Amino acid sequence: MNSPFRIGMVSLGCPKASSDAERILTALRMEGYLFTPSYKDAHLVIVNTCGFIEEAIRESLEAIGEALSENGKVIVTGCLGARRAFVMEAHPKVLAVTGPHAAEEVLAIVRQHLPSEATPLEHFVPPEGVRLTPGHFAYLKISEGCNHQCSFCVIPALRGPLVSRAADDVLTEAKHLVDAGVRELLLISQDTSAYGLDLKYRTAFWSGRPVRSRLKELCEALATLSDDLWIRLHYMYPYPAVDDLLPLMAQGKILPYLDVPFQHAAPGILSAMRRPAAAEDMLTRIARWRDICPELVIRSTFITGFPGETERDFQLLLDFLAEARLDRVGAFAYSPVEGATANALPDPIPEEEREERRCRLMEFQETISAEKLAARIGQEMTVLVDAVDEEGVMARSYGDAPEVDGLVCVNGFSDAEPGDFLEVRIIDADTHDLYAEAL
Repeated sequence: MNSPFRIGMVSLGCPKASSDAERILTALRMEGYLFTPSYKDAHLVIVNTCGFIEEAIRESLEAIGEALSENGKVIVTGCLGARRAFVMEAHPKVLAVTGPHAAEEVLAIVRQHLPSEATPLEHFVPPEGVRLTPGHFAYLKISEGCNHQCSFCVIPALRGPLVSRAADDVLTEAKHLVDAGVRELLLISQDTSAYGLDLKYRTAFWSGRPVRSRLKELCEALATLSDDLWIRLHYMYPYPAVDDLLPLMAQGKILPYLDVPFQHAAPGILSAMRRPAAAEDMLTRIARWRDICPELVIRSTFITGFPGETERDFQLLLDFLAEARLDRVGAFAYSPVEGATANALPDPIPEEEREERRCRLMEFQETISAEKLAARIGQEMTVLVDAVDEEGVMARSYGDAPEVDGLVCVNGFSDAEPGDFLEVRIIDADTHDLYAEAL
């Protein structure tokens, strides 16, 4: 029998793309394929691409080119793969191109080019599958696709309409992850708030009891998996249904953390974006959320330089930030992605001005962030340890999602392991991070 074939994987883009990559790797491992981080040692390379903005498209094309140059045998999958003709025109020598969430299709192509004679390793693959995240946290994708038609976005064209997973399927995966030692589950999708809408919130049965395939009920069921499990919600479109989650946060069932991409605050720009266009109502809702759960941390993202954005529109956005006092903010200069209807809007903003406004927004927000973090000095809190080195512990609070938010640094203390919960007192802060001593 020949030795197992070795597969290389390059995965780009957001956690949703990483989740797709994990499914592909799990399927390959179950059929006996092995993995290697080296182009040289791989019999074939899979490039999982991103196609959301122009910068991501360039990065994906460069990664495909590098894999072809270093290895020669390349399968392209992911969001950019939905534009097959575009990829093939740039890189005609790739073996095949598939779109996103296409694990079975990728597996079939690998079988075609590398028919494995290895013994399938299904019984040697853990129930939680092959994962790309550290052992103590995991992304849990609860749905795919999106029904919105935001004018700046091509995700529905790339990933299709909303397709939710049944609650029992999600809960079974979550149970495997928790049993494997995961301490934090990060719920992700294109539109997490819409979970179950396409299923008409039908009832599933899990562990002998009914669970509706709706976000509130799903979160309640997830909270029963472990007494100290962190459950974090990402990509929450601001539906009124979000309000139903705040009591769960106040009760400690899920983390008091909301990732809500507001995108803008000027009514005219929100309307052109095809987003909810009432910033005043949003400020009222934020205030109500904080009344219900005073510990709530809100993260959001915004787009600067959208076509037609005037200096007055931009000032309205800054005014919104000043009043909303969001905890974590990211910003993107508008990127005219091919296929987005916003590209046809009048009065496009020059690229330099788009970027200048992004920098101004982030500088404006830095003051708010620094003030909010400084207010935490003296507080005691539970943090989740991510890493330990000779300088001390790097951890995160409930208000810090991995990779996108800040850290809690416990310098001079190393009596901990990744995945441990640690009680600390905050002793200092800067613009993005907190500094603490162990209790």
